[in-house]
Amino acid sequence: MIRVLADPGGRLAALGILLAGINLGALALHVPGADTVGSPARANAFVGVVALGLVVYLLAVRLVLRERLPRAAVWMILGLAVAMRAALLPAPPFLSSDIYRYVWDGQVQGAGINPYRYVPADPALEPLRDPAIYPLINRKDYAHTIYPPAAQAVFAAVGQVSRSVTGMKLAMLGFEAMSILTMLAVLRSAGLPPERILIYAWNPLALWSFACDGHVDAVAVGLLGLALLARTRRRDGLAGALLAVATLVKVLPLAVAPAFVRGGRLWRPVLAGIAVIIVLYLPYLGVGWGVLGFARSYGTEEGYDTGAGYWLLAGLGHLGFSPPGLVRAYLLCAGLALAALALRIAFGRNDRPGTADAVALCRDAGILAALATCAASPHYAWYYPWLTLPAVVAPLPAVIWLGAAPLLLLIDPFDDRFLWPALVFVPGLVLAARAAWQARRRRPAALLPQGTAR
Repeated sequence: MIRVLADPGGRLAALGILLAGINLGALALHVPGADTVGSPARANAFVGVVALGLVVYLLAVRLVLRERLPRAAVWMILGLAVAMRAALLPAPPFLSSDIYRYVWDGQVQGAGINPYRYVPADPALEPLRDPAIYPLINRKDYAHTIYPPAAQAVFAAVGQVSRSVTGMKLAMLGFEAMSILTMLAVLRSAGLPPERILIYAWNPLALWSFACDGHVDAVAVGLLGLALLARTRRRDGLAGALLAVATLVKVLPLAVAPAFVRGGRLWRPVLAGIAVIIVLYLPYLGVGWGVLGFARSYGTEEGYDTGAGYWLLAGLGHLGFSPPGLVRAYLLCAGLALAALALRIAFGRNDRPGTADAVALCRDAGILAALATCAASPHYAWYYPWLTLPAVVAPLPAVIWLGAAPLLLLIDPFDDRFLWPALVFVPGLVLAARAAWQARRRRPAALLPQGTAR
């Protein structure tokens, strides 16, 4: 046993088995049919168990990035990734009910009806109601669907094959598999160890978000992986088109667009992206502005209009500081900061083709994605695992943390928008500040003539 643990491959296998066991232990806490996990005591225990899984995952990431592993390690990583997802697949989605709306929207489109036209409770859709899906749809009495056209196209396609939650989950895992395969190809083209795929494949937040709850964010993750691969292979138009489709699944991938036009490669991806957006919206425009669905009211429900939905402003609210215009000032400052970074990345120096270009692309995409997501600070955990996809190639500690640590947000014991999320955002800010400080210290040393003493 000691000899096995002395070997990096053996230690990695032990961590993977431990992570799988922790996930099964967390799953065992769920009471079938209960709202979320069950009792408050079980919910708190669930948070503690998944937090332990987060620690194990971070140890595995550290091992992969620091140790030399045998070639067969990548197959063990992929095998355990599949096994962990297979274990969660049959479980009912108990941390979120969003997937029932996906299945419902697919059924509505299968009946030839625009999914943006009616709320699920509308009498016009009464013939479509069934006991397995309809009763579990959230906001069915007042909210039109919020999901953009690319997501709706996926729901409709899956609905032609299966009208079950399991079928929708399998589709989401298929997009996840696509993201893993594409990032393996990017790692290969960059000359980097394929074992780094663990950074995404073993991310416990991705496991719970997609294998258990089947969130549509998995589609955006898969499309982003394809877009990154296309961009590294100089297929700029295709990369722009794929990124546009990902944006019409979840809006946040739009934030990484400047990384795709880096070095002046602007017009082809931009024009391709605009064309794709127009084509995807056309089939649904019969409802006019209704095509925006519940998105118009979502911000109000989540507290973005008052500032309570933003982590930083929620903290200031705890201190009694919420003057008029604070939300507008926050949005202005965040927008200017993101715009400045986007311009610097989009029109900065272009790296040479090959390894440097792939790493720079994923580094810039990871930074942009993390900043945009943190600025929006959604309190739903499944908005974050996509951050670890570019981190596979450019493993920035802050980005890896922010892509996995929101596992703690799956259940908020305090139901508070600042105190509990601070466990995620404060360490992320510390890691980002540390990386910036280290980069600043390295820069003067890099400018010294070769052979100069430090």
